[in-house]
Amino acid sequence: MSFTYADVGATRDRGFRCPPGFRPMHVRTRLGEGEAVFRRAAEAVLTWEMHRAMGVGIDASSERAAPDVDVTVTLAGVIKAPCRVVWTVEEYRRAGWAYGTLAGHPESGEESFVVDRTGDGTVWLTISAFSRPAKWYAKAGGPATRGFQHAYARRCGVVLRRLCGGYEED
Repeated sequence: MSFTYADVGATRDRGFRCPPGFRPMHVRTRLGEGEAVFRRAAEAVLTWEMHRAMGVGIDASSERAAPDVDVTVTLAGVIKAPCRVVWTVEEYRRAGWAYGTLAGHPESGEESFVVDRTGDGTVWLTISAFSRPAKWYAKAGGPATRGFQHAYARRCGVVLRRLCGGYEED
């Protein structure tokens, strides 16, 4: 299966430009402070734990995000969203990945999940995406579909912050 959009990998660049015809999304959530929080959050993102803790079905061809890993996300037990990991990053202060949509996904585009630790030690989850409806029901949902995407991104931050609880350094 091939990607349903042309700008594969565009979310890798911080401050990427949204491709024409797509809607951008950028949601940033503070998770805590310190290296232990960063390591815990990075592991939860890279191993699908954050998604599974949200109650989202994840069927991945690998236990860890890596380029070319196929992932099917199942929402509400009904909506199947096939994707493929397009890039990953594992650096001293930055870790995460992005997946792009494949045929059958209700949207067309790319979404990244990146944990980073700033110079002052604050740990953040940043979810960046660009998308447009691909299925009739995503088009029919209009603004409600967009609202769901933002709510999903905010919920990722809430769940990941909870998973990192107790890892805060004094």
